[in-house]
Amino acid sequence: MLEAIPSLAELHRLGAAQQPVYADDAEVARVQAALRRRPPLVFAGECDELRGKIAEVAAGRSFLLQGGDCAETFDSVTAANIRNKLRVLLSMAVVLTYAAQVPVLKVGRIAGQYAKPRSRDTETRGDVTLPAYRGDAVNALAFDAASRRPDPDRLLEVYNHSAATLNLLRAFVKGGYADLRAMHGWNADFVHNSNVEARYEELVDEISRALAFMVACGVDNESFRTVDFYSSHEALLLEYEHALTRIDSRTATPYNTSAHLIWVGERTRQLGGAHVELLRHVRNPIGVKLGPTVTGDEAGALVDRLDPDHEPGRLTVITRMGADRIRDALPPIVEAVESTGRKVAWVCDPMHGNTFETATGYKTRAFSQVAEELNGFFDVHEALGTWPGGVHVELTGDDVTECVGGVDELAEADLANRYETACDPRLNRNQSLELAFLIADRLTSGRIRRVNPVQEFLAEDF
Repeated sequence: MLEAIPSLAELHRLGAAQQPVYADDAEVARVQAALRRRPPLVFAGECDELRGKIAEVAAGRSFLLQGGDCAETFDSVTAANIRNKLRVLLSMAVVLTYAAQVPVLKVGRIAGQYAKPRSRDTETRGDVTLPAYRGDAVNALAFDAASRRPDPDRLLEVYNHSAATLNLLRAFVKGGYADLRAMHGWNADFVHNSNVEARYEELVDEISRALAFMVACGVDNESFRTVDFYSSHEALLLEYEHALTRIDSRTATPYNTSAHLIWVGERTRQLGGAHVELLRHVRNPIGVKLGPTVTGDEAGALVDRLDPDHEPGRLTVITRMGADRIRDALPPIVEAVESTGRKVAWVCDPMHGNTFETATGYKTRAFSQVAEELNGFFDVHEALGTWPGGVHVELTGDDVTECVGGVDELAEADLANRYETACDPRLNRNQSLELAFLIADRLTSGRIRRVNPVQEFLAEDF
């Protein structure tokens, strides 16, 4: 049973990592009061629906695709940017659904991912030291004292921009943009200049023929035209997340209405800390990120704390071990959690453990290392007989040059061409599609091969 949600003051007394230091407590209280008066961004019923779908992932009957920006920015909230992120996720989902023959649960790292934990509280350039950039929810990227001052009014902007993003996403996924018969149009304005593009277009042609056949046979399902799409972000800033936690009138239980799925990060997963305490009280499906330093005992204690009732779909465990450590670090964690009797959704974040800095000062990731961590994730779960339930990636629908390697063979010298991230490097569109094909190949290999959906339809209806 969920207990009454603790007050913000109680949470802060537990010790809250990665929080901004505001200059005026009265201003913070004013902003939080304003947030409490705002309507919810998502609804309890949607969160319940997602929890049921994550239970399918945990049971090995579905695959979770979660992706989006490292850190959203206010300036990036345009129709074009939102559409581009959605369509790369839709394109990846098409690859996974058809090539891997597995249902795909689509969750965006979007409409709330405006804050980032940082390894250092300050940044120094020359002889000037200022607060670190913690995302547009806290301060601005420009390196001057005014920009880097934490401003609580930015939390209201987070709400406004998240509401606008969710509004457009709902229009896209329910208003015809996600129609499978529009698959070619999703990519019409990109230059088709790579092997992964050719492979994608061949797959889309095959799906189009299959759809035409099914429609000719009298099957014209609503699922061809619309998709279910959910929002998620790290529940980092307590003032924002607490203000948007509401008591549902149907069940008299608390839901965080800032997103459908929220997670506690690697830097804020302290068992007795404020973030775990807040998330354990809400009814949303929740996630926890685990890095290579976590022990089996710690992982077991965390899942006990966050999911005391062993509720299907309640908990997603997102591992971020690093390509060179995944095969050694992951098995004891999986074994410890599985030994509790829970069936959690196991998801791989192959990005955060593989970041490095080039000689020219660019923070980047190598596609080969991202792929290696994913392969290690699949290898471990195959060896243990558990389901590799999903992937959590930082990506963009634009042709940026932030991660090296991949089908376009981006080199370190190419990073300067279009390095646009506000924080960590993201996979570009072609790299994201390439990753989707890699995952599809792993899902269709060996013991987890799935039935072709067209063959299944023919077997049932003819």
